[in-house]
Amino acid sequence: MRSYVSSRLRSLVWCAPVALGILATQAAYAQKKPAGVDFARDVRPILSDACFQCHGPDKSTRMADLRLDIREAAFAPRKNGAPIVPGDSRKSLIFQRITHPKPALRMPPPQAHKELKPEQIATIQKWIDSGAEWKEHWAFRRPVRPRPPAVTNTAWVTNPIDRFILAALEAKGLTPAPPADRRTLARRVALDLTGLPPDPADVEAFVKDTSPKAYETLVDRLLASPHWGEHRARYWLDAARYGDTHGLHIDNYREMWPYRDWVIKAFNANMPFDQFTIEQIAGDLLPNPSMDQLMATGFHRCNVTTNEGGVIPEEVAAMYAKDRVDTTGAVFLGLTVGCATCHDHKYDPISTRDFYSLTAFFRNTLQNPLDGNISDTPPVIVVPREEDRARWRQLDEEEKKAEARQSEIRKASKVEFEAWLGTEGRGKIHGPLDPADEVFSLSVPGEEPEIRLHNQSVPFDRADGLTIGEGHIPGWKALYFEDKGSLTFPNQAYFEADRPFAVSAWIYVPKGPETRVLVSQSDPDSKGRGWALELSRGIPSLRLTTQSNRSYTIRAMAIDRLKAETWHHVAFSYDGSRLLSGVELYLDGKNVWAEGRGNRVPMPGDFRTYAPLRVGSDGKRFNPGGAIADLRIFTRAITEEEAAVVASWPVLRQARGKKTEDLSAAEREALHDYYLTREYRDYVNVADELRTLREERKQLARRGAVTHIQMERRDQKPFAHILYRGMYDQPREKVEPAVPSALPPMPESYPKNRLGLAKWLVDENNPLTARVTVNRFWQEVFGVGLVKTAEDFGSQGELPSHPELLDWLAVEFRESGWDVKKLFKLMVMSSTYRQAAVATPEKLQKDPDNRFLSRGPRFRMDAEMIRDLALAASGLLNRRIGGPSVKPYQPEGVWEAVAMLESDTRFYKRDTGPNLYRRSMYTFWKRSAPPASMDIFNAPSRENCTVRRERTNTPLQALVTMNDTQFVEAARNLAELALQKGGPDWNRRLDFMTLRVLSRTLSLKEREILKKAHADYLNYYDSHPADAKKLLSVGESEAMESANPAELAALTIVANGILNLDEALNK
Repeated sequence: MRSYVSSRLRSLVWCAPVALGILATQAAYAQKKPAGVDFARDVRPILSDACFQCHGPDKSTRMADLRLDIREAAFAPRKNGAPIVPGDSRKSLIFQRITHPKPALRMPPPQAHKELKPEQIATIQKWIDSGAEWKEHWAFRRPVRPRPPAVTNTAWVTNPIDRFILAALEAKGLTPAPPADRRTLARRVALDLTGLPPDPADVEAFVKDTSPKAYETLVDRLLASPHWGEHRARYWLDAARYGDTHGLHIDNYREMWPYRDWVIKAFNANMPFDQFTIEQIAGDLLPNPSMDQLMATGFHRCNVTTNEGGVIPEEVAAMYAKDRVDTTGAVFLGLTVGCATCHDHKYDPISTRDFYSLTAFFRNTLQNPLDGNISDTPPVIVVPREEDRARWRQLDEEEKKAEARQSEIRKASKVEFEAWLGTEGRGKIHGPLDPADEVFSLSVPGEEPEIRLHNQSVPFDRADGLTIGEGHIPGWKALYFEDKGSLTFPNQAYFEADRPFAVSAWIYVPKGPETRVLVSQSDPDSKGRGWALELSRGIPSLRLTTQSNRSYTIRAMAIDRLKAETWHHVAFSYDGSRLLSGVELYLDGKNVWAEGRGNRVPMPGDFRTYAPLRVGSDGKRFNPGGAIADLRIFTRAITEEEAAVVASWPVLRQARGKKTEDLSAAEREALHDYYLTREYRDYVNVADELRTLREERKQLARRGAVTHIQMERRDQKPFAHILYRGMYDQPREKVEPAVPSALPPMPESYPKNRLGLAKWLVDENNPLTARVTVNRFWQEVFGVGLVKTAEDFGSQGELPSHPELLDWLAVEFRESGWDVKKLFKLMVMSSTYRQAAVATPEKLQKDPDNRFLSRGPRFRMDAEMIRDLALAASGLLNRRIGGPSVKPYQPEGVWEAVAMLESDTRFYKRDTGPNLYRRSMYTFWKRSAPPASMDIFNAPSRENCTVRRERTNTPLQALVTMNDTQFVEAARNLAELALQKGGPDWNRRLDFMTLRVLSRTLSLKEREILKKAHADYLNYYDSHPADAKKLLSVGESEAMESANPAELAALTIVANGILNLDEALNK
């Protein structure tokens, strides 16, 4: 029996003996030919599903060297004929094989688990016999604005959208639904544009407004609401995979909320979508980017990250690049580009080369693959509070002016400096800073180290594993460490959390990945309490361990990694504030950004210890192969200028005794720096001024936030390697940044970096971005996109329900200047949108899923909207815009069940007061344990990009809206408002509640049902006061003391029922 492979290799061989059988089979299918066939709509989906797996873009799985996804190959003559012969299905090899009477030779083969239906075969036959017109995949053709079609019922048309919808309805023999009543419409449009129910007073005003522009006025007011931006941002955060934690392993806190607030602000400002796209993809590459443009790049810093021990940085970097390409593909292109990670895409014309060329755009940033388990993994920026922004900008200007004055003073000081060189003052230099500020020093100016403790000489006791060798400059020596060689000095309390300090050292960086200890004080009897200056993979760090056994590590960025087998000066300075932001890092005399400074919670406990001072060890780890030429500890913080002087001390030491004429250029420069910072009053005054300005800036920064951004490397051009089968350790050909070859090329004028990619995404020749975006916005309003598979516009995605409407909207959106508010207004002003959500038996038969919009949109709201509606209706909603994420009610133990012991998000400590009642989009999003009530309503974990949520209905959802603390408390507060403001009788109180939730009053039948329920519950709670008290105690807000407990409890249950109505949970 022939193997599957050999069978496929012979898949197009014509066997004469079975010809008659094939002809008979073909004749049977001929009776089922459809009336009209369109390749893109009818044929390509069949080929994609049944044939492309083995005859598509992926050459690694391609059989018989045959492609059916491109015209040239599908029509090309072969040994036994052509796969497709236009006009003659009987001569077309493909048709012969899909109708072959022998199952073993029929395509698709049994092993593929695909079987063509008779009507699909008839479609292919009809298409071939009609000439086999081949069209490029619809989504890859640039959209051209079509003429809105003619319709019979022109009176129904409000704008061009309606012509496209009505034309399709009339073709199916359907008519639109009647207009929705004004109350229903007001509620629907308020929820769609702001995510919140309308105020009853606004509904009443709209109902009574008889002017022709009453509805448009309402729409304009909603579009101008600050809640518009919140609601649009809430959808976008799914696409951006926004979260408040790293997402993997320990899943620690990550400060990203300023990016979320930027998105809200951008939508409220109606930022053109092309600008919105460019700033998020490449805001850092714009000329002189603003703080807001840098914040925007947080879009691609929202990805999940890790710092798990044992992970390989190169593998993690590849994972991040894939995530960013996948996200860009889904959000802007509507393509599953990630399917080309390991092999060419099996259905769409995206090759592995295309995929890795896209990753090249994202593999040239300063981000370290490992997040350090810290909240501020660089690159980051400080984001001051809104009220501090003006002063922050002012400080920028004042600092620039002070630095300019410093530069002028430096130039003007040269005459005085030359005079000072010839005085005795130069010979009396005893140290880089005031001797009173120096508590310890170890230097090797000659063959024996000089050690000073509190300015008193300490003898050097040579120990095993220590040698003297050449230092970092000629004539200066260094102490080299072998194996477990180290020095130990008597215990001194050098550092305390409440006191400033600085530690600096000239170090030799040896090869090797292990962590080395340069100098430390660590007490093993106090769970490691103390401090250590360490070096790991060339990255220096300062570790502080408090008595609570909590360690804090401040380290250099990966871009500042110290080169192996070279000398560097490292200095850490701390201001005594108990805040990690009070730590500064200086490398080779320059201030550089340090990871781990973003935590603004004061350090508990203290790292003060009387453990011995160890040089080259912490008692367990050592510094083999390393060396120290100059080590100093100070009892105060130091500035950048002072760090440079400290770094130059060995040069100063050698220069202080030389004749002026014998000084080298480096020595003169070091002496000049010393003179300015210690002797020249004008320079010292400006330095003090700068110190004051920078301290004020530091205070503003501590009140603000830190957020993650993208930052391009400037030392190299972007590139990537094709990874064989997607494996990080199997790099193949090097590729430059490029867009998929099946799409229009990037113009030559665009830079080959993320900025070029961003411009290409919104280029007028790009066929996808505008289509994909308007489709997603349509999905937000109508529940389903014109293309249902919003994430996949490729061969395996669904075809548009209204392709011409999609193209018209895409062109309209682009030519309007990418105006988002204008697009939404166009949609909600249409007669299509304003229909009543009323079905008929005929419509349920012909349009069961409302894909043709034969009635108004109606579907269950998303998790956030359901909770926000309850909060708004009850009067509990805190309408503050933006700010740090909050922690509302949540079942106990959710975080603890998944968190690791070391995680700083291990325990969920819920907020109190107004923060309990913020809009749901501000809820703290722990990726490994998303908000439980929202998870039940299909909110994603945000570990990956989501552009289309699932929408399910489960009993768990009812348990949330009926029993969750937030919903019970909201029901009670709604009932209290009804008692206070609704009026003295039952009907008026009921109207008060239903107007706030449903925007309407109830019918007599509905009233009777709730009236009876109220009476039953009132009777129950009258006889069970303890149950009434228990119900009224749910939630943090206090129950109304003046109310009768039984009456309030009964009305609470009624309010809860109203909030649980299908009408309340749908829009």
